[in-house]
Amino acid sequence: MLANVGRRTRAARARRRGYTMQHAVQVAIARFPDRGHAIAELARTDEGFQSLCEDFAAAQAALVHWGRSSSPVREARCAEYRELVRDLAVEIQAELDRHSQE
Repeated sequence: MLANVGRRTRAARARRRGYTMQHAVQVAIARFPDRGHAIAELARTDEGFQSLCEDFAAAQAALVHWGRSSSPVREARCAEYRELVRDLAVEIQAELDRHSQE
């Protein structure tokens, strides 16, 4: 019985991971709509690129969160996340460029 619970838990985590990856890819495609096919293909085949997309989506979400915050550190956090989003976008673009030349 407990073995089945473990398998179901692993399966649920895998589904969530798949959803997270799909969401992250969609966030990257929203940033680079003209390269959507390349983003989807690279994310499907390259775990490092998947991770980069997930980091980008998480930074975007954090930027939105802090943008809505009433915290006294709101402006500082927004500036930090804007810079992080910008840096990650540059990395995504560089990876796409590198793979388009292969």
